Order: sequence, then C-alpha cells, then structure tokens
Amino acid sequence: MLDMSRRAFARGLPLGIAGLGLMPLLRPVPASAAAGEAPVATVTPLAQIGIGRFTVTALTDGYADMPYTFFPGRTAAEVEQAAVAQFTARPSGVRFLFNQYLIDDGERRILIDTGPAGSIGQTGALPQALAALGLKREEIDAVIVTHMHEDHMGGLIAGGKNNYPNAELHIDRRDIVHWTDPAKRAGAPDYLQNSFRMAPDVVQLYPRLQAIDGEREIVPGVSIVDLTGHTPGHIGVRVEDGGKSLIMVSDMVFPVVHPGATDVGFLFEQDRAAAQAMRDRFFPQAAAEGALIAATHMPFPGLGRIVADRGQLRWQVSDWALQG
Repeated sequence: MLDMSRRAFARGLPLGIAGLGLMPLLRPVPASAAAGEAPVATVTPLAQIGIGRFTVTALTDGYADMPYTFFPGRTAAEVEQAAVAQFTARPSGVRFLFNQYLIDDGERRILIDTGPAGSIGQTGALPQALAALGLKREEIDAVIVTHMHEDHMGGLIAGGKNNYPNAELHIDRRDIVHWTDPAKRAGAPDYLQNSFRMAPDVVQLYPRLQAIDGEREIVPGVSIVDLTGHTPGHIGVRVEDGGKSLIMVSDMVFPVVHPGATDVGFLFEQDRAAAQAMRDRFFPQAAAEGALIAATHMPFPGLGRIVADRGQLRWQVSDWALQG
C-alpha cells in the first residue's frame, strides 16, 4: 500500500504552486469534428496548464446527473440540500462531469481515461474535444485507465472497436483480474454489469495492454499513484517537472460530499471501507501539502486543492473553471 505521507506527495508538491498558466479555450464545435456522434454541447471546453515541459489539457466527454440516493452515508435529502447550496443540483440528481486529461511533452501524448462514450448520460464528446486540439484518436500514444468502471473506459471500445489503435494501454492488474472474473460478474449488481461486460472487450481489443503492478513510471515525469479502494486497482497519475506537480486522482473526490466528509461514499464503490480509509489518509495529507489535484467528476476542468478551513476540509477551485 502506498505510504501517503511521503511517496504520493513528497516529490515536488510545494505548498503554493504558482505560474501554472491555466486558461480557457472555448471554441465552436467543428461540424466535421463529431461526424457520426451526437454532440452534447455547442462549445468544446478545453483548459490547459503547464507543468514544466508538459502541457496538460483538461477535456470532457460530457455529463450525467447522479441520483441523490447514490451516496451511502447520507440521506437523499441531505445530499440534495448540499447540492442546492453548491449549485450542482439538478431535478434528477447531482451534476457529474466526466473529465479526461491529455498529457503532452512534445514527443508523446498520454490520455488519462476515455469517458463513458454514450453509455451514461449526455456523453460522447471526447473525440470532438480532441478534434478541437487538431488531434485524432489514432495520434494518442498511450492511454492510462484509472480503473475499469464504464465511465472511464467506455471510449476505448465504443462501437465495438479499438478506438485508440496506436496507443499502449496501462491498467492496474488488480482491476483487470477483478473485472474479468466471471464469478464476480455473476454476483455483481445490475449497475455494475456494463463495467463487467466492457472489461473483457478492452483486454481482447488492446493487444498492447500493459498490466501495472503498483507504482511505476510510464515516461519520465509521469507516474502511477496507488489509490486503491474505490476499486481494487484504482490508481492516480502524477505529472511533475520543473518543480511543479499535478495529481490526477480520478474518483477519490466526488462533488458535493467531498472532501468535507470521508464517510460518504458512492454507490459504485466495491469496497466502501477501503475507499473511506484511503480518503481518510489522502484528504488531510493533500491539504497539508497544498497538492494541485485533477478529479474526474468535479466541475470542469476538475482542477483544485483540498484546503483546511477552520477545522473543516473543503474543495478550493484552482484558477479557472467552467460550469454548465
């Protein structure tokens, strides 16, 4: 298990990280960018920051509204009340974004997660977001899947094909074992069946799949952080260079309920006790270190910090955000 007090944060995460150059890039969706795919917005939101030699671009595949009953540890009424106070309430639930992150060092393009690609909510916009950058999916060199829930890997196999044919694929081995186990699938609830159905297809369609065993460096400056709990092989990705750092923490932080309460989970968690234990360690340490964080489901672009405010932890949006 990761020693959160040293290994996740000690490598270049100063208390105050300045000069990141975060900027919105709002552009009309090109008519040809999403051929054959239903657009989910009239603009393509992009946000870029510099981490040393890396340019990290926040993208989004779209959004979905998660029912207020999906947060064990709080009643639906409590979650809705908190969502109203934070302006993330919708008639059918809490507004969740599906953010992805593209890492580019001028030589390699690494994509973190691929979104649900239409399997959940109003999604399927990632290809047009890449097109707004002048990129095709064939130009992605590597994809890191933080865990094998459908909203993080659906874009890999949308349409039943390998959509990133030139990319190495990196997934934690524990997640591969879990999500391709027929016995676990047979005993899983209905809301996890899509993930179990997709996982074997990912393995079959991506011969360049690399099963990750614990922390490792993907390329110099891009490394894996072990955040197991939400799923058996839930991972984050650290980007660091030139004295600046960013940790993409995937589903460690959910809107409305986090980081203020570590005991509130999410319906899709496989091991709620392990997920809470990871939050109990991660949230206070992130606050102490001032870690710059990117989170999949926080309002776009998902960038912020966990800060201590009069004895309570809260999410502090970093520099700029777009909320639809």
